[in-house]
Amino acid sequence: MQVAGGEPVSFPDDDALLHLALSPEGLTSDEAARRLESFGYNEVARRERRSAVIEFALHFKNPLILILLIAGIISIFLGETANAAIIFFIIVVSVLIDFLQEHRANRAVELLRKRITTTTTLLRDGMKREVGLAEVVPGDIVSLSAGDLVPADAVVLGAKDCFVNQSALTGEPFPVEKIPYAPGHRGGGLHESPAYLFLGTSVVSGTATAVVVRTGSSTVYGKIARRLTARPPETEFERGLRQFGFLIMQIVFFLVVFVFLINALFRHGVLESLLFAVALAVGVTPELLPMILSLNLSRGAISMSDRGVIVKHLPSIQNFGSMDILCTDKTGTLTENRISLILHIDPDGVESEKVLLSSFLNSSCQTGLKSPLDEAILQHREVDVGGYRKIDEIPFDFTRKRISVVFDHGGETLLITKGAPEEILRMCGSSEHRGTAEELTPGRIREILERYDGLSRQGFRVLGVASRLLHERKTVFTASDETDMVFLGFVAFVDPPKETARESLQLLDRAGVALKILTGDNELVTRKTCESIGYGITGIVTGTEIAQMDDDALGRVVERANIFTRLTPIQKDRVILALKGNGHVVGYLGDGINDAPSLRTADIGISVDNAVDIARESADIILLKKDLRVLEEGVREGRRTFGNTMKYIMMGTSSNFGNMFSVAAASLFLPFLPMLPIQILLNNLLYDISQSTIPADAVDREYTERPKRLDIRFIQKFVLFFGPLSSVFDFLTFFIMLTIFNASEPLFQTAWFIESLATQVAIIFVIRTRMSPFYRSRPSRYLLASCALVITMAVALPFTPLGPVFGFIPIPAVLLLVLAALAAGYLALVELLKQWFYRHYGMHLEKGFNGIAAAR
Repeated sequence: MQVAGGEPVSFPDDDALLHLALSPEGLTSDEAARRLESFGYNEVARRERRSAVIEFALHFKNPLILILLIAGIISIFLGETANAAIIFFIIVVSVLIDFLQEHRANRAVELLRKRITTTTTLLRDGMKREVGLAEVVPGDIVSLSAGDLVPADAVVLGAKDCFVNQSALTGEPFPVEKIPYAPGHRGGGLHESPAYLFLGTSVVSGTATAVVVRTGSSTVYGKIARRLTARPPETEFERGLRQFGFLIMQIVFFLVVFVFLINALFRHGVLESLLFAVALAVGVTPELLPMILSLNLSRGAISMSDRGVIVKHLPSIQNFGSMDILCTDKTGTLTENRISLILHIDPDGVESEKVLLSSFLNSSCQTGLKSPLDEAILQHREVDVGGYRKIDEIPFDFTRKRISVVFDHGGETLLITKGAPEEILRMCGSSEHRGTAEELTPGRIREILERYDGLSRQGFRVLGVASRLLHERKTVFTASDETDMVFLGFVAFVDPPKETARESLQLLDRAGVALKILTGDNELVTRKTCESIGYGITGIVTGTEIAQMDDDALGRVVERANIFTRLTPIQKDRVILALKGNGHVVGYLGDGINDAPSLRTADIGISVDNAVDIARESADIILLKKDLRVLEEGVREGRRTFGNTMKYIMMGTSSNFGNMFSVAAASLFLPFLPMLPIQILLNNLLYDISQSTIPADAVDREYTERPKRLDIRFIQKFVLFFGPLSSVFDFLTFFIMLTIFNASEPLFQTAWFIESLATQVAIIFVIRTRMSPFYRSRPSRYLLASCALVITMAVALPFTPLGPVFGFIPIPAVLLLVLAALAAGYLALVELLKQWFYRHYGMHLEKGFNGIAAAR
């Protein structure tokens, strides 16, 4: 058979069973100890937890941090301790804050993890004992009763009315009856394996004795868990960050090598040129990006937690904001996951109290498992059953697909049967019509079946009800008595749509997130549910149809259709991968064991706090309430987080690149360095301080309306457009200082330090918004304060005792006014060209999958 993990599972052969179950007395303690050593502990695979030291060290793998480390080591080697101190200060602050934020989040996540059970009852040395779950071994004989969780994969040796809830593993909501294993029996699909029990499922009613055949990672549950410990697929945002890191490394390598060679060969000494090149490398690198990311993500996680969204994996917030397609089951998301009785009608479709009374008697007096349908009948409303006394019961089984209860009523013996309509109809000889029983003719049978089909097409789960007056007086009845009955009518059930479902769909639609239904339910019920909440159906595809498609065909189908029914877990995975292959950022909402692979495959795995532990383990984000409104609020918070991240990336690359390019170019024609290495490092440090408040900045509402993506092409074009634009004003500044003010080396360096830092810091207010003019979008007071503070420090520093330490001298007031005018002109030009840039290249920041999908 195939299960959620996609690996085949079969029954052990008879010899293996005999070998495992050595005796009905169970294993001896010595034998159990030997098997524990041989098979290992009964523990499913868990993602290995690393020590805090290792976690801290792994933060140094970031390409941006590696660039700084190399620069710092070179500075130490060359004896420039002041330069090295600034570089390592930046590294430590960035990595430490990044580590602390992520470590705190991971520690909070551990509180959500629960083991599926702690002990189980089994036979050891001929006695029943409570044994820890981890110590269960193949061959142990376990005793199970209602409420127990199955401790391992096992084969049933004996059972009485044992029904097991396997929904967490299979997605099937109705409990499955378990029967003893018979020699020669072989299971097919999961539903055809009534003698097999699975780790993580639960006993709903009855009792069973079973022999354990698989434990730990060998179980179906364990195989899924083991798969989930592997490295997850690279997500959209992670791919973008990796490409961004490589882009920065390429820029740094080209700029540093070029500047070092030219200066060393033609302008300055080797040592001075090397220090200058190292400082340029630091200046180009947006080294606080990891820290900005962590602060940004942490703030987003706190804000999302206030909205009922717990973030397990901080980087997933970015994907949450970029998500443009959400895949989910309808049960519990669009519906209440609560069965309700809607209709009780006779064969002609007329409401019938007799049908309600008969079904109520049958459900209330049966001693076996009460299914959710029985509970719905009993909870519908109070029914007077006085005068009815139960005599006997013919239990439900999967062959007959019905249950019968016999009553004494006023001295008459009445048999009432409820079950699958086609099975009920088969044993009837007449049907109710206007209060009397009429013969079931072929035409009448056809009418009843058409009514049943019509109810099914409307999305109802339907049961048939029949009765018979028995003339034979006895106390024991069998299935042979279920003949020549009167078909009374139908009881119809539905999982009602959530009151908030329609609103939730509208919110997601306005947020630019398309919803696709991936369900194991049939297409009739799914269609009815979706139609009742106003969900526009663009196409329905079944699992059978998907099984016959190759990946290319499926890639085209998933764009058109938005409902996928009768899916296996593997087919859900295929749909998600096809959507990702089309360029979408895909989220998946699930809460069962069978959802775990899809949670792993999606860009963003979303679960709920009452989900099974393996689903919570696989998810990136956990909702405290399975409500799409909560999810929509989380999506918008994710976009706010993504927006602030993009501000730093765009500013850190374009302004850094522009200024450092200007410095590098100026070094080729100036008789002195345009800025000393220590001045470049100080410039970079102060700039980063001004940008450290970006995570607290406000984000324009328009930015959160549609999904965004971290596309490296957008970053490249932004750098190549605004970087050189910055350099144009830099060269104009150089020209004015050299020709009008005849600036000396220290004056030139001081003035250029102030101008470059002021423009770098001030330009954030233009770039942070797409609004024009930029002052229509109000920044946060923290960003205003940090930027004002840094610009004030830059202007004041040359006039303080610290000025000479960095090679600064006081500059004339006139030159300060000229620098201010140049900075204002630069801001005005960027404001004018900003709208043109977004009109031509903004599509790279928006979702860019439409062209991909259309090309398929």
